[in-house]
Amino acid sequence: MIFWGVFWGAVLGSVLPGYGYGELGPYIGGILGFFAGLSLRWAIRAAIRSELQAHAAKPVVSPAPPATSAASAASAIAELERAPAATARVPVPAPVPSQIPVPVPAAPTADDELLEVDDAPRRGGLTPQGLPANPPPLAQPPSPAATRPRPPAPPAQPNPIELAVLAAKNWFLGGNTIVRVGLVILFIGLSFLARYAASAGLFPVEFRLAAIAGVAIALLVVGFRKRTDKPAFALALQGGGVAVMYLTVFAAFRLYGLLPPTLAFALMIAVCATSCALALLQDSRSLAVAAFAGGFAAPILLSTGQGSHVGLFSYYTLLNLAILFIAYKRSWRVLNVVGFVATFGVASAWGVLKYVPDQYASTQPFLAVFVLIYLFAAILYARNTPTRLGNAVDTMLVFGTPLVGFGLQAGLAQPFELGAAFSALAFAALYLIAAMVLVRRAQSSYRLLIECFIAIGVGFATLAVPLALDAQWTSAVWALEGAGAFWVGMRQARWMPRAFGLVLQGVAMLAFMDGVSSVSRLALVNPAFLGALLIALPALLLAWWLRKPLPHSGSAWAKGYAGVEARLSSPAYLYGFAFWCLAWLLEITRRVPGLEAGQWPVPVFSERIIELLAMLAIVLSAALSMVLGLRTRWPVATWPARGTIAVLALGFVAQVGDGYRVLATPAWAVWPVALALHGWMLRQTDRLQAAAAGDGKPAARMSAFGWFHAATAWLVTFLLADCLWSGIGKAELWRTSWAGVVMLVSAIAVLMALALWAGRGNRPAARAALPWPLNPHAEAYYWLAALPLAVLVFWGSLLAAVHSSGHTAPLPYIPLLNPTDLTLALALGGLVFWRRVLVSARPQPAHAGWVVGRHALVALALLVFIAINTVWLRVAHHFFGVRWDASALFDSFVVQTGYAILWTLLALSMMVLAHRRAQRPLWLVGAGLLGLVVVKLLLIDLSNAGGAERIIAFIAVGVLMLVVGYFAPLPPKAAPRAAPDAPPVAPVPPVAPAAPVAPAQEESLS
Repeated sequence: MIFWGVFWGAVLGSVLPGYGYGELGPYIGGILGFFAGLSLRWAIRAAIRSELQAHAAKPVVSPAPPATSAASAASAIAELERAPAATARVPVPAPVPSQIPVPVPAAPTADDELLEVDDAPRRGGLTPQGLPANPPPLAQPPSPAATRPRPPAPPAQPNPIELAVLAAKNWFLGGNTIVRVGLVILFIGLSFLARYAASAGLFPVEFRLAAIAGVAIALLVVGFRKRTDKPAFALALQGGGVAVMYLTVFAAFRLYGLLPPTLAFALMIAVCATSCALALLQDSRSLAVAAFAGGFAAPILLSTGQGSHVGLFSYYTLLNLAILFIAYKRSWRVLNVVGFVATFGVASAWGVLKYVPDQYASTQPFLAVFVLIYLFAAILYARNTPTRLGNAVDTMLVFGTPLVGFGLQAGLAQPFELGAAFSALAFAALYLIAAMVLVRRAQSSYRLLIECFIAIGVGFATLAVPLALDAQWTSAVWALEGAGAFWVGMRQARWMPRAFGLVLQGVAMLAFMDGVSSVSRLALVNPAFLGALLIALPALLLAWWLRKPLPHSGSAWAKGYAGVEARLSSPAYLYGFAFWCLAWLLEITRRVPGLEAGQWPVPVFSERIIELLAMLAIVLSAALSMVLGLRTRWPVATWPARGTIAVLALGFVAQVGDGYRVLATPAWAVWPVALALHGWMLRQTDRLQAAAAGDGKPAARMSAFGWFHAATAWLVTFLLADCLWSGIGKAELWRTSWAGVVMLVSAIAVLMALALWAGRGNRPAARAALPWPLNPHAEAYYWLAALPLAVLVFWGSLLAAVHSSGHTAPLPYIPLLNPTDLTLALALGGLVFWRRVLVSARPQPAHAGWVVGRHALVALALLVFIAINTVWLRVAHHFFGVRWDASALFDSFVVQTGYAILWTLLALSMMVLAHRRAQRPLWLVGAGLLGLVVVKLLLIDLSNAGGAERIIAFIAVGVLMLVVGYFAPLPPKAAPRAAPDAPPVAPVPPVAPAAPVAPAQEESLS
């Protein structure tokens, strides 16, 4: 309702010309609309309250309650009889068993009809909608809880149109209807009289205005004399008289120009002072509101646009001091609101339209006085308005004054450097001092107001930081402020300051990341490093405080927040640790501004050094966190140690990407330190895990942390390969086979080391006797770590065998003694040895069946076959001049002849071995290979007409096949094994010797 009054007042003020206000028209209309809307809302709520009180006064007869309910009925009656101090009370007779007495409403005083409804809730009267906050029961229900009826549904809220109609109806029909209607008719009649006299020329303008002023004075005099006999009638007359006087002075000045501005202004002040005195004398809030509304409107209505702002604000200061004096005596909130809206509304309009920086010295004192006046008005209202939960707080004055006041102050201080920041600090100091003064008075009833003042002070202190500092310092101060707020909430067992502190940490992080910059000439004391560090340290402190449940008030909101807070310790620590590491990274990547204008900033360290220092800084930070966790028995502090392997891996990748080797300076000094710290943290992590298990002994099987040990083995593999690449680079062997097998040699070496070292612990009994880390992580090394290396060795050997030409410069090529062939032999040996470790493991690792089964043997045999074939290809390339190309090698009859002889020798070897061991499947494999040789001879070698290679191939294969037939015939089939559960075979009885066979019969048998 007030909003619409302001809106339509501003619209009318902007569209109605002819009054000389110019640009001030909308503001003047808005202010007048505010008072109109406020008055209408006031009248509507008063009318609704009158109706409800009249309804509640009707007697209600109920059945006789039990004797035990008499006390509760009496308490309900006592609630109904509570009324303002100015209300007379009528004694109520004591309740009788047969009937609950009905309260008799007291006779209303004159001002009760216009009592502001906003103060009703503290008296247990009405809500801001004009409805009873807690309607007292008129009949006590039976005492047993089971027989209590359901509470009635709340009444439907009337819509604004119904409220307006009801207000108009009750204003005319409620109270002294004849007086109110008469005032309206009299006002209309006076206006008709003035218009008729002007049109007929009966009286001069001065006489007409004087006659109307005389009527207004008569209304005031008659109303004042009847103030004791008929208070409602008297106040109505006096209010009408004040309104007519204001309008008469306004008409004489603005419409007819009969009064000079000074005299008109003085008359307006006189009317305001007179009506204010009458209001105080009669304890009438409505008359005071009318008086001050006219007083604040007087300089606007009488303005010519040429007045001084000093005179205007001086006059407003006097009015506000009068309001402050009344606030000391009365808790008339509506009067405070009128003064607040009028003062800051006119000040804002003047500041937007008229203010220039040259007027700062004459404007700043008035703004400070206005803020102080309404600060004290808020305190006085709280003092004069006690409630069951403490003194009431006028939110409009408490929060509106600093918000509007700071907005105006920021506009005044805009031309000054850091003016807004110092203004925010001034507001913060003002409200924190006010809170401190109220705390020292040791009055618990002011607790809510004190909390509001502290919140406002802290808010302005927080706001001052970004207004004065850059984003990095701002975030640091906010983080410290958040930690302080959390500490205060922890000491006072209050959840809201703690929640504010946590939120402020997040805001600090966002502010820091938005404006982070590492350009500075100062080391360790630059904004980037200190800003991140001052975010990290409060976060770590918060995590320490959050380790244990913190006390709270026990409310539903507090319990819900406590559930969230209990899960924040670990995230808060990790957040703080991340910013700790970020601080060092920003310092390591710091850049120095250029010496000349326009020059780019220069990094302090080179990119290679930055990568090493960043890796070392994070690993050292994790080690320090581990020390903290061990000394304080704080589990989350040991968590960063688990991520060091990822940091080392990223550091290695970045280093290799820049072409920087592990053995280069200073990497050769950094990597041993980083690896040693990582190993120490692995050791401490395993100790903590064993201690958490309860017995302090290592687990018999691999734990979940075995993956960290396996990842460490993989990292060592790449580091070893990088060291070998360093040697290749120094020897300039990049285009030889030496460089092609570096990674493969590194993987073979680590695989063999793991099989030899960790393979000792492939049984529980043997593992228990081994030291850390094999106990308990032996399986992690010989299975988890070795499996990817074995896959790498297998496929790497296959690729090396197929693609490596065996170029051994500067050394000559020697078959089987060149880097490629030697590496393939080591790879085959390493894979076989690692498989034997897995086969002998008890129990075998999970999912290891495909490694220890026949499929792995088939894969190894295939790799051996391919490796042997490629040996002949390299021999043909180096000794027979065959180009190292797939098509050239295939088309060469030298290669094909060699393959025929080689495959026949392989078949011969397999068949002889199978014959001696009676392994029929192996013999069949050799026979199949021999058949493949025959097919190749017929399809490929036979096409070499007239070539010596064909002759050699056929003769050699034929001779070898004869040797096979002589030394390795097909082994017999193995006898079928009896089933384990088959019954034993009965012994065969001895057979009698057969009779001699006749010679004829023997020949026939032969």
